[in-house]
Amino acid sequence: MADQTYELNEDGAPMDYPEHEQTYSMFLLLTKWGILFNVALLLAMAVGFFMGGGLIGGTLVFIVLMIVAKILA
Repeated sequence: MADQTYELNEDGAPMDYPEHEQTYSMFLLLTKWGILFNVALLLAMAVGFFMGGGLIGGTLVFIVLMIVAKILA
């Protein structure tokens, strides 16, 4: 294997803090949109299956909810 040695000081290994912050920001963004997507999908399925909206009604509800989420978030 490659030799991966670091000079350690009392603070530990060298860190790339801007990269850590960028990764964490992307994680938060994907988590937020993943939750919004799942909530919109569940509501659209409820409209489509249980409220008589059918495929078209459920799809329209999903699209409207995602547009509202984009505007508000």
